[in-house]
Amino acid sequence: MDNTFQLDLLKAQNESLSRSEHIYRMVCESSDYGFIYQSLDSDDLLTFGSFENMFGMKLYRVKDLDVLLEKIHEEDRNTFLQNLYPEKNNEKYATCEFRSADEHTWYRIITRIETEGESSDKIVTFMNITKEKATSSDLLYMAYYDTMTGIYNRNYFVSLLTEFLTRADSEGCKVSIMMIDIDDFKKINDVQGIIIGDELLQQVGSYLKGTMVKDRIICCHINNDIFCVAIYDSTGTFTVDKYYRELKKRFADGFTMSTGLEIDLTASVGVAEFPDAGNSALDLINCADIVVYNCKKNGKNSLQYFEAPILDDFLKNVDIENKLKEAAFNNNFLMYFQPQYHAKTRKLRGVESLIRWKDDDGNMIPPSVFIPIAEKNGLIVSIGKFVVSESLRQYKKWCDYYDVHFKLSINISALQYKRDDFVDTIMDLIVEHNVQPSDVELEITESILIDDFDSVTAKLTTLRNHGVSISLDDFGTGYSSLSYLKKFPIDTLKVDKSFIDTILDDASTRIITESILNMSHAMGFETVAEGVENERQFNYLACAGCDVIQGFYLGKPLPAEKVDELLCHMKR
Repeated sequence: MDNTFQLDLLKAQNESLSRSEHIYRMVCESSDYGFIYQSLDSDDLLTFGSFENMFGMKLYRVKDLDVLLEKIHEEDRNTFLQNLYPEKNNEKYATCEFRSADEHTWYRIITRIETEGESSDKIVTFMNITKEKATSSDLLYMAYYDTMTGIYNRNYFVSLLTEFLTRADSEGCKVSIMMIDIDDFKKINDVQGIIIGDELLQQVGSYLKGTMVKDRIICCHINNDIFCVAIYDSTGTFTVDKYYRELKKRFADGFTMSTGLEIDLTASVGVAEFPDAGNSALDLINCADIVVYNCKKNGKNSLQYFEAPILDDFLKNVDIENKLKEAAFNNNFLMYFQPQYHAKTRKLRGVESLIRWKDDDGNMIPPSVFIPIAEKNGLIVSIGKFVVSESLRQYKKWCDYYDVHFKLSINISALQYKRDDFVDTIMDLIVEHNVQPSDVELEITESILIDDFDSVTAKLTTLRNHGVSISLDDFGTGYSSLSYLKKFPIDTLKVDKSFIDTILDDASTRIITESILNMSHAMGFETVAEGVENERQFNYLACAGCDVIQGFYLGKPLPAEKVDELLCHMKR
């Protein structure tokens, strides 16, 4: 009975051991890892797992390792051998990474030695880490380079520029920062598409990369269509002007896209120099950025150096912008109204609503200053809605109190016209204030026609069908074209003040002005001359057939209470 029990127990133990070995083999063979096992008391080796798939071979003896060594890159063989035999240094553990002979694959090995009693066993684990290395390499690349253009990214550029400045400070040298902003890049993207736009940026980046000189010239892609170059000039021979001339020539020669399309470029370049413009990398970059903005504002396609007044103007604009945001949030604006009179009768035709802003310090900020800022940062949409609503509110008050109706002319920004809800917004406000649409006249400028003629025309036609009048402001100063004028839904044409200023002294101006007036009447438009400041101008325009006169001669912009006095006087 005892023998039978012992035999059954032994059988069960053998089956359990066999089962464990089977499971162990299944785990090893399904593993992505390869293994070498060696008893340090023997010359025999055992390979299992994915080892054979990794290296196309099995090992049976220690001397077979010489064949494995041939599959390892020669520069990594010594490191591999040192980590394969940690026991030579009385170590129990070692690890290293190595490349295959063809450099296509990376491996990591982990060598462990286990000792039990007088016997020692060694197990070497092989792992394919090629994907891990590729990811690490990608991350390393992204840490230093811009993925779009292949030149340095902004962060690494700042780091290198900081080193430039430290060296320049100790050597008494100059460092110049060039901020390069491609002119009209948005138009290229809009017309040709972002794929061509991206390819163009890549080619510009490739050109700039070719201009880099170690320890002297570095380039980076700041964002979108803006690049930055730093020039370390220790000899005074390589100047910004020389670099700019070469850049300008290369841009003018054009870039050939994969589609065969040729695109030539211009750029606005702002320059800030160490130590005059600043002592830190970020200060210099910011100053160069300010200059390039000023450069684009003044006509593009040029180079401009940093000067203190530019920074003063920029900081002033920043201060205005911060105050403007608060004013827009609180609708802290005033509405003035400039009278318009019929030239023949001098009777009131209407008023043009004009926004005014007095900041918290009591300073009147001219619209010519804050309106461009509002258009740039998008505040013009909310400000424009306030202008329309407040003008209608005040106009309705006059209509009810004085029992009068006249034209209320309101200026509309191009950004307002571009909004999908523009027509609904205007009509909702007209209905809200219970004003007759025929009393409302919207003033637009020629510039909005260039961006999207069809869309703007459709919106204005809808408003005109509701009874709202449309006036084309500043005619003759921009993109005046009879081809769009005859298609555009307008009722009134305003002759710009620049013509009125010289109409008495310049024969050419008189010819142009009279032509505009005659053409307008032939096309059925009402004409308004703005900026009329004296009696001689008034008399000339009246004789030339101008319908309506607006300007200081007959009336300056007035606050609402002064318009009340005007209307009260008219009722007498």
